[in-house]
Amino acid sequence: MKTKTIAKLIRVPQWIKNLFVLVPLVFSMNILHADSLKFAVFAFFAFCMASSLVYIINDIVDRESDKMHPKKKERPIASGVISVPQAIAIAAILLVVNLVLCSQLGMYFILTNFGYILLNIFYTFYAKNVVLLDIFSIAAGFMLRVIAGAYAINVEVSSWLLLTTMFLSLFLAIMKRRSELVLTADSTHNSTRKVLTNYTVAFTDQMATISAAAVIICYALYTTSQRTIDIFKTEELIFTTPFVVFGIFRYMYLVYKYDQGENTTEIMLHDVPMITNILMYGAVTVLIIYKVLG
Repeated sequence: MKTKTIAKLIRVPQWIKNLFVLVPLVFSMNILHADSLKFAVFAFFAFCMASSLVYIINDIVDRESDKMHPKKKERPIASGVISVPQAIAIAAILLVVNLVLCSQLGMYFILTNFGYILLNIFYTFYAKNVVLLDIFSIAAGFMLRVIAGAYAINVEVSSWLLLTTMFLSLFLAIMKRRSELVLTADSTHNSTRKVLTNYTVAFTDQMATISAAAVIICYALYTTSQRTIDIFKTEELIFTTPFVVFGIFRYMYLVYKYDQGENTTEIMLHDVPMITNILMYGAVTVLIIYKVLG
């Protein structure tokens, strides 16, 4: 069994989503604290193991339907490159590593970690086929990442930051559904996602607009809230808002113009303006925080 095949099975590129676990580390000004940094890294990799574990479970459950999908049929289990027993063995290893990492992070983190796994199992067997519940389950997964990251380093998370996370993940999930709908409109593309029959392009467009606006508003309110100003001792975090607005608009542009929203990770890793914007956002945010620390 090749390493490349295993990496494809456990969806290594999707680990980028687990960077949400590090959000509390950055916004609690603990990034220079050695213990906090160590525990945050443990938490990140714990969620990488957990997310890969649920991807394997999902691929095992959906292997027959994946065989009929033009892209998913290339997945290791659906294509037969990795057998179900082999996949189960790899999943067991991931669970063991996850448990070892969790043992270093406290009971609240452990409960959140298993809550995330159970949520995704619920999604795999039921929620992904229920209109609206599917996208809200995805959003809940991202919120659990942020909450777990806070538990890992024992800090509180701003309610505005949690709401920003929820609406951002809802936005991405909705845009993914919209892209899938557009693809299914092409008679040559057969979708295996049953829930799409309950969505329309017009409905997803309305939800996307609401979610996008909510992301921008909640983030702006986070940067200007008294709690944030008291923590950072500055009002300058508001200057990071344009990067958030640009990121939302750029993503919408790629989806509406080029139908690229089916794979969020691919956009984040390959679209140069998006990558540049994310890096600039990170740099400006860190500079604002570190100027205060200095």
